[in-house]
Amino acid sequence: MNSPKRTRYKKLNLWEAVSMAVGVMIGASIFSIFGVGAEIAGRNLPETFLLSGVYALFVAYSYAKLSSKIISNAGPIAFIHKAIGDNIATGTLSILLWITYVISISLFAKGFAGYALPLFHIPENTFTIALAEIGIVSFFTALNFFGSKVVGKAEFYIVLVKLLILGIFIFFGLLTIDPSLITPSFSKSSLMGTIYASAIFFLSYMGFGVITNASEYIEEPERNVPLAIYISIIFVMVVYVGVALSAIGNLPIDELIKAKDNALAVAAKPLLGNLGFILISIGALFSISSAMNATIYGGANVAYSLAKDGELPKFFERKVWFKSTEGLYITSTLGILFALLFNMEGVASITSAVFIIIYLFVILSHYLLVDEVGGNRKLIILSFNVILLVFLTLLYYQWQIHKYIFYGIITTFLGAIIFEYIYRCFTKRQFFKSR
Repeated sequence: MNSPKRTRYKKLNLWEAVSMAVGVMIGASIFSIFGVGAEIAGRNLPETFLLSGVYALFVAYSYAKLSSKIISNAGPIAFIHKAIGDNIATGTLSILLWITYVISISLFAKGFAGYALPLFHIPENTFTIALAEIGIVSFFTALNFFGSKVVGKAEFYIVLVKLLILGIFIFFGLLTIDPSLITPSFSKSSLMGTIYASAIFFLSYMGFGVITNASEYIEEPERNVPLAIYISIIFVMVVYVGVALSAIGNLPIDELIKAKDNALAVAAKPLLGNLGFILISIGALFSISSAMNATIYGGANVAYSLAKDGELPKFFERKVWFKSTEGLYITSTLGILFALLFNMEGVASITSAVFIIIYLFVILSHYLLVDEVGGNRKLIILSFNVILLVFLTLLYYQWQIHKYIFYGIITTFLGAIIFEYIYRCFTKRQFFKSR
């Protein structure tokens, strides 16, 4: 039952929901791992982003169908629970989903510190990095305290500024592009690199799921949630391809690879000089900030909804959302702790793999509920097989390059299963029936 106080908050409209998803998708990844993508895919990087977007659209088909009938801030967990019921698998996936939000917050905090300190000529040391990480998470936690409408408005304007900066980069980049630098390579190594990179950059489209995590706070969710999912993915796909074309079309691949963490800022120098470098750095800060904003909001909503439905410990819930916001505070605090205590590069890859597993269960849930929510069974089966292949490709790549990440994925799944089993045995709790 809805709290009377919660109804005081105006709901997000379609474009605010789209801006929230775009804010997550065009976040830290396009800036921080762009150089890594260039190293793997070479001049096929635009095709890599396009292929990754196609993967996302396969998943979006199931999200759109399910979210039009199942309205819940628990997002994909509500879909999965509706399809397969209350069991160890559902509980484990809900825990893993919440953990991905926590780790994403820490990643964004680290990315923000990495861009902000050099831009403002602040010496990088343990103290200043920690201060920046704590400061950015605390700021957006406070912003989220004031409710969904404030979050939506802030996200809308943050995304506008970010897209304006990227739009300038794309515009001037396309004007001076060297066609020889963007001609795709069809050699075996290049094609394999494109496939590997597409599996990695598929993770850059994951942010559309935040829309379903806030579906109870969106106007006309049956119409606007599916529409927002499709619009956000297609829009982000166009931006990613445009950025990739502008970057590799104006700077040799070797220089992009050498730049790595700030590859886009370096790519802006031939176009706009030092001003371009500064502009893209500012764009990175806006991107990371908007991703932080949307992720804290989505992550806190997940913690609340899963607590409300009996999954996470009741300490995450209490009585009034946006007043006694334990889910919000704990999610943000743990995000800060992860940022301060751990190197998140390997953990980010593990989190990405976890998201793909959740997507596979969502597609499976769609197949099981197709008579209720609608959809084409053959397309659902095709979607499942495509995403399964993406997952296996990602595992194979990690096994070849970073075995510790491969083992980390296994450890993460086993840890979540064990925690869920013990928690379920001790508390005897069950999910409430999906609404």
